[in-house]
Amino acid sequence: MTPRIASILMPLMRGVDPERAHDLALRALRFGLAGADRTPDDPILACRVLGHDLRNPIGLAAGFDKSAVAIGPLMKLGFGIVEAGSVTPRPQFGNPRPRLFRLVEDRAVINRMGMNNAGIAPFRARLAALPRPRPAMLGVNIAINKEGAAPLRDYPMLYAEVAALADYVAINISSPNTPGLRDLQGERQLQDILAAMAETRAAQQAKPPILVKIAPDLSPAALEPIVEAVVTHGMDGLIVGNTTITRPGLRSAHRSQAGGLSGPPLKHLATDVLKRVASLSKGRNLTLVGTGGVASGADALEKLRAGASFVQLYAAFAYDGPALISRIRRELAALLRRDGVRNVADIVGADIR
Repeated sequence: MTPRIASILMPLMRGVDPERAHDLALRALRFGLAGADRTPDDPILACRVLGHDLRNPIGLAAGFDKSAVAIGPLMKLGFGIVEAGSVTPRPQFGNPRPRLFRLVEDRAVINRMGMNNAGIAPFRARLAALPRPRPAMLGVNIAINKEGAAPLRDYPMLYAEVAALADYVAINISSPNTPGLRDLQGERQLQDILAAMAETRAAQQAKPPILVKIAPDLSPAALEPIVEAVVTHGMDGLIVGNTTITRPGLRSAHRSQAGGLSGPPLKHLATDVLKRVASLSKGRNLTLVGTGGVASGADALEKLRAGASFVQLYAAFAYDGPALISRIRRELAALLRRDGVRNVADIVGADIR
């Protein structure tokens, strides 16, 4: 099967419960049923990010494969970056079902999964079994358990567990579905966590870059202390942002469901926050990642111009399937050539210079 055929079959999944459909998709990927995209990337998309040469700046966001069961097959679909997780120290079931909702009219998703995952032990074993070299940059998103968590212990421990396997590590302090997690974005808590992360990284033989994943719901006043904390403790950048608890202009009957919203309705909010973070980050040598509402080459270009070095998507992939990746790559390359850009890196931050 090819990615295009896999995408053609996607509408058949619409009648299946969303979480069941997601589990079936992961199983199909795990067994190679989605095929592989062997189309060469346009050279205009090649870029160097976080010390790695990437074929393109299109990434899969955390949350799609929390337990790293299909990372290898996902990397074969044409992504330049695949982020696994969020993974927690111990396994957890997550919140009661139903907890995942399709907002078809809005092409969006609301989830209150509660970070269901198998825990760090099997996660790490699966990453260790991935063949090298890998066809895409591997990110690992780390988080804390709902119960019994100790952030100053857990985040550094998880970093140490995956340091030799990940190309970068993302600290998730912004999921709305773990009670108290977003409070860790507060200045004092974040300073303490990042200080502990810096100490742990210094003790590791492998020292992959560390990104901090923040919420798109933060006020402008809250952003500057976060950027300062990231710089002060030598972190490498920020992912902007996670899902939102706002409900901007939704039409679906599921619009009032509790949880984090992802997809096109999030795009403008997330891009505005990205621009603010990019302005605050000027001259700081921070790598920014744009996520939230990316469904086309034009969406990717908007995030890149707003300051992102690469972009991530989730909801659009869930709706359109594997063929989406090659389409976004083609569209982005065409837009860059239209604008007379020699390389995608030249456009990063163009709107905030």
